[in-house]
Amino acid sequence: MSQGVEFNRLMLDMRAMQADAMSMSKAAPAPELGSSGFADMLGQAINKVSDTQQASTQLANAFEIGKSGVDLTDVMIASQKASVSFQALTQVRNKLVQAYQDIMQMPV
Repeated sequence: MSQGVEFNRLMLDMRAMQADAMSMSKAAPAPELGSSGFADMLGQAINKVSDTQQASTQLANAFEIGKSGVDLTDVMIASQKASVSFQALTQVRNKLVQAYQDIMQMPV
C-alpha cells in the first residue's frame, strides 16, 4: 500500500467519526424529567471506549497469529482510535473530578 492510500483511508475514517459525532449532538433528544440522562450517556461512552479497546486487541491478536486479511495499517489505526478514545475519556473524568472538588470547596 502506498502512503497516499493509507492517508486517504485515515482521513475518511476521521471524517466519518466527525460526521457521527455531529449527528449525535444534533439528534440527541432532550432528557425527560426524572431520568438519569447524564449517567446513561456517561455509561454508554465508557462502554464504547471499552468496545473500541477490545476490537483493537482482537485485531492485534489476529495480526500476530498471521490471520489473512488483517493489515498492519488497520491494526495501527484501530490501536490509535482506542488510545485517543481512552485519553478523551480520561480527560472527561479529570474534568468531572475537578468540578466535584470545586463544588465541595464552595462555602455554604
